[in-house]
Amino acid sequence: MAKGKGKRVVLVTCGSPKEARKIANCVISARLAACVNIGTAPVESVYRWKGNIETSREFLLVIKTTESRLMALEKEVKRLHSNDVPEFVVLEIVGGSKEYLRWVEDSVE
Repeated sequence: MAKGKGKRVVLVTCGSPKEARKIANCVISARLAACVNIGTAPVESVYRWKGNIETSREFLLVIKTTESRLMALEKEVKRLHSNDVPEFVVLEIVGGSKEYLRWVEDSVE
């Protein structure tokens, strides 16, 4: 196993599969991400918004990218997303297969 060195996973939720696919295709086309997994079964989200507890069905994107592409990726997600404050949570990849991590790097260059 190789160290993650600058590789990241970004979690984004979307209100519809159509929106999820649009974001996924755009960030892949722009080489801001190597891969986007789209959860096709909705997750139920419970959250506080403007003082109220809300519940909604959302579709989860799991985006693989590099640290150097994060700012541009976040900007693009915000541009394409229908929410005023879209979820954009970054997780550090501690390690993974050498070949896969290299592929992530190569895919966003």
